[in-house]
Amino acid sequence: MIDGHDHIPTTPDPIPTPAKTIVTAPAPILVWFRRDLRLADNPALAWAAAQGPPLIAAYVLDDETLGPWRLGAASRWWLKGSLERLAESLGAHGVSLILRRGNASRVIPDLVKASGARAVVWNRCYEPAVMERDTVIKAAFRDGGIDVHSFNASLLHEPWTVTTKAGGSYKVYGRFRDACLAKGEPPPPAGKPATLTPWRGDLAGDALVDWCLRTTSPDWAEGLRETWSPGEDGAHERFDDFIDVATGYAADRDFPGIAATSGLSPHLHFGEIGPRQIWHAALARLPDDSARRVFFNELLWREFAAHVLHDQPDLPEVPMNGRFADFPWREDGAGLAAWQRGQTGYPLVDAGMRELWHTGIMHNRVRMVVASFLVKHLMQPWQTGEAWFWDTLVDADLASNAFNWQWVAGCGADAAPYFRIFNPVAQGQRFDANGTYVRRWVPELAALPDKLLHTPWLAPAIDLAAAGVVLGKTYPHPIVDHKMARERALAAFKALPRP
Repeated sequence: MIDGHDHIPTTPDPIPTPAKTIVTAPAPILVWFRRDLRLADNPALAWAAAQGPPLIAAYVLDDETLGPWRLGAASRWWLKGSLERLAESLGAHGVSLILRRGNASRVIPDLVKASGARAVVWNRCYEPAVMERDTVIKAAFRDGGIDVHSFNASLLHEPWTVTTKAGGSYKVYGRFRDACLAKGEPPPPAGKPATLTPWRGDLAGDALVDWCLRTTSPDWAEGLRETWSPGEDGAHERFDDFIDVATGYAADRDFPGIAATSGLSPHLHFGEIGPRQIWHAALARLPDDSARRVFFNELLWREFAAHVLHDQPDLPEVPMNGRFADFPWREDGAGLAAWQRGQTGYPLVDAGMRELWHTGIMHNRVRMVVASFLVKHLMQPWQTGEAWFWDTLVDADLASNAFNWQWVAGCGADAAPYFRIFNPVAQGQRFDANGTYVRRWVPELAALPDKLLHTPWLAPAIDLAAAGVVLGKTYPHPIVDHKMARERALAAFKALPRP
């Protein structure tokens, strides 16, 4: 028997070195921001944050997929400000916003490969080319063992969730609206994630300034800066301002001289605020039932446009009513240029076009008037107006822009009848009777009395002189006679081949 006390070594044995433990950081999740440039009520971001692993946030400027409908100048101006604000919001959580430019079908897989991301998430967009691209990306990731999820952040109801009893899409807005309302209130919006875990790896990205989203020579965007504050905070400030005046919304929204509309359309388009947020905030904060009902109608009209585009992918180029494919449009470069510059000689039309150029937006009532004037007075193709609005509107949305131009032209879904030709004089006299709107945007006519403001060509010489107006010099003569133009358009419409 060995006595342990007799055998204690005089020199201790070396202490064994424990095996080295290799700690592997969890693979990140890539959150692909698109038209959801916010933290609150962002389902893709919320899902990723709830999983635990660190996040990579990325935005891709993909002009290639959008092709002819790549962002216009005003939208690019907006995008820069919105991305700056998003980067600040993410940065407060320690998360960097990675910017890349190129075809997303290549850029996103490159980011996944470089980072070792185990999952990719995004919120869905509904333009046909984008949906086709996203379907390919999603299939490739799943084939490669990458977890991928997409969510709805930009619509109250996605196109495939609102259908007729026969399973088709709605062609009449009233029935579409009723079907949406029958589904009940949309889900309540979620708040911002409490915490975001940043990924500590290194990914190269572009500098936002290198995208040259805002031109400086010439600097045409002074009016945009005066009018807008892109970003999530700016969206909520805009909504708060609207609530302060919204009790008169139902009665006042058609009058461009009254600040009664929400101004939320660009914030909605870029996803700085979501429709669920707006819907439920209006439920809680709009005390007037009629104002709330009319406001919800506007939100659902936007939804209707998105659903129609989903069902008719060629909506931006091809008239839904095939008869209009043979319409005898006129070539009138001078008339188009006068319309674009706000020099048609019709004060309400000119005020609207100047408001658009200065602020990147136009009052909805006036949009209908100027669109009707281009298509029916000047007989220019609706696609020409659509393209001009696409470049100059900060709220340029492919579905809404195409849908509304086809509606005015009389060839779209639930369209205005072809014989509805807005009289720009009567519209001005009815909706801007005291001239507040025209005097702001057409100041050369400001001194004319109200009764002459919308028909300066009919003003007596003494009144023109007193107001400092010289027709043909300080303000143009009408470029087309309303009565003649109306009769010409009606004749052309009636001559179209019958279905």
